Amino acid sequence: MNAIEANRIDSFRALALQITCHAVNQARDRTEAASLMQKTIDRLAQQIAASIAFIGSDCRLIVLPEYFLTGFPLGESLVVWAEKACLEMDGAEYEALGKIAQKHNIFLAGNAYELDPNFPDLYFQTCFAIDPTGSIVLRYRRLNSMFAPTPHDVWDKYLDCYGLEGVFPVAKTAIGNLAALASEEILYPEVARCLAMRGAEIFLHSTSEVYGKERSPKEAAKISRAVENMAYLVSANTAGIANIPIPAASADGGSKIIDYRGIVLAETATGESMAAFAEIDLAALRRYRRRPGLNNLLSRQRFELYAESYTQSHFYPANTMLEQEVDRKHFLQAQQGTIERLAALGII
Repeated sequence: MNAIEANRIDSFRALALQITCHAVNQARDRTEAASLMQKTIDRLAQQIAASIAFIGSDCRLIVLPEYFLTGFPLGESLVVWAEKACLEMDGAEYEALGKIAQKHNIFLAGNAYELDPNFPDLYFQTCFAIDPTGSIVLRYRRLNSMFAPTPHDVWDKYLDCYGLEGVFPVAKTAIGNLAALASEEILYPEVARCLAMRGAEIFLHSTSEVYGKERSPKEAAKISRAVENMAYLVSANTAGIANIPIPAASADGGSKIIDYRGIVLAETATGESMAAFAEIDLAALRRYRRRPGLNNLLSRQRFELYAESYTQSHFYPANTMLEQEVDRKHFLQAQQGTIERLAALGII
């Protein structure tokens, strides 16, 4: 029996903590931005302590919203945003978050813009999970983004650095097999499927999105990703984004936890909230996955049916940022070129 199995927890509470994102766009330099990030971490430490006191000590997983420390770039060049708002892989912000995880004996997951010394001219939007020792046990770089570099844009080199398992990482931990989905990637079923292929049991979904009464595509996708992969989904949305020209409540509300049957176990409305917490029952999940029958969708998958179609199809090109300096116009130009090529082929 290894250490993970010896310390395995089959039942615990998870929390999708809905907090306001305080953007750093108006910061004049890295020093001022770092100060704003530290204030967010200090505020977060208090909110986490109070939430655990309310929920109980069996709250072992907390998921934070997308880019909760910084907000997103609003016209800043790649270079400016990298210098002002992106975290070092072993930086002070991760260390501070690790101390929170240690203090409360929790797994703490979130999303940030991150630098990588292997790609000095770029940054990646990164989902992370920190374990109760304060160590980062999961680091996933967003693969589909409209206006940010991704591993696919430097595909060949990224594979050389991290391999395919580094592209689709799954962390085997005492609270189950954790995997991350970033924001709108909930709309890309292939990402979740590749993680499920590697044993993912709990999807950590940090997002910042519009929330409303009508069921949006993303809301439908959350249930779909949980059902088709027979996995829990913990989705944490922002409670608005402060300090930017866009109205603050444009991305606010609807954090939720969905189980492997597609049942919404907990959901909160708008504003800062710790109401979206629920039990994660790994023993029940594993029984469900190992039970033969119509609903066992994972065991009924026939991937060979689809493999050749994927191999033969080329839509958005890889490696477009591998050997050239680019600005933000590059992303729209690459997409426009893809649309024109697919239209010429009669695909769209």
